[in-house]
Amino acid sequence: MSTYDILVVGGAGIDTIVRVPDLQLPVADSVHVPPIRDYVAHTGNGVALACHALGLRCKFIDFIGDDAQGAAILQRYKEAKLDFSHIVEPSGTRRSVNLVDPQGRRMSLYDGRHPEGVRMPAAFYLPYLGPARHAHFSIMGWVADLFDDALVCGTTVSTDLHDWDGVNPHHKVFALRADLVFLSTAALGERKDTVMRAIVEQGRALAVIAADGAYLLERGSDEVRHFPCAPLGLPVVDTNGAGDSFVAAFLHAWLAGAGIDAAMRRGAIAGAFACAQHGTHERFIGREELHDLYQDGTSL
Repeated sequence: MSTYDILVVGGAGIDTIVRVPDLQLPVADSVHVPPIRDYVAHTGNGVALACHALGLRCKFIDFIGDDAQGAAILQRYKEAKLDFSHIVEPSGTRRSVNLVDPQGRRMSLYDGRHPEGVRMPAAFYLPYLGPARHAHFSIMGWVADLFDDALVCGTTVSTDLHDWDGVNPHHKVFALRADLVFLSTAALGERKDTVMRAIVEQGRALAVIAADGAYLLERGSDEVRHFPCAPLGLPVVDTNGAGDSFVAAFLHAWLAGAGIDAAMRRGAIAGAFACAQHGTHERFIGREELHDLYQDGTSL
């Protein structure tokens, strides 16, 4: 029996959330804003905590700094009882400053800061990768090195390309080597279907899921199907972390053998729920709440 349902690799950091009147800021010496807050965040953090909230046996590994931001991450995971192991990176902990407008839309100013040549030793990650049923790879450069070992271990892999333009070679490695590929349609426009089909044709993906509502392309099918946003009737206050919550709920259903349509609908519910929460990754939908909302939706 596998030790972990899911191993999340990379993607812990700190978000500084600044609420602004508009993402197009005026050219001015200063702009008055509501209180600025820091949150333990970033994509791997969101997927790991969301999976943990849904009851999956989750392990999270990453590099963080020996700094105040790293200490905040360790304290958050201690309180959440999330199983986290790390290597100290001298360059410090990753950070982002996220501007959020009144509609909940965001612009992220990302400080990845870790050197390009950083590598995680196999002796550190293999004891977690081998026993995991599934792994979710964040798109840091060093994480790409783990694909070969995941293949040898027989561990399926998902990844989130975020707002990939369909061209950047850094993302393409992840796009073509993962079994499940998540991405945003933000930078794709009318090329969405073409890029999704290229991922399946050129890579090993069983399915490609693109957010905007959500579009699905499965291996063996040429049809890109659309699943609408879940109508939960909740106000949208902050879209930070919605994609990570979608991924976690999708994986929860997929690993349980619920079928890909059910996984898509549960992902949509979790994503909509996250949009109604202030901050980044502060509250996640639980297993019973997700089940009830899914049952309510399917009974309509």
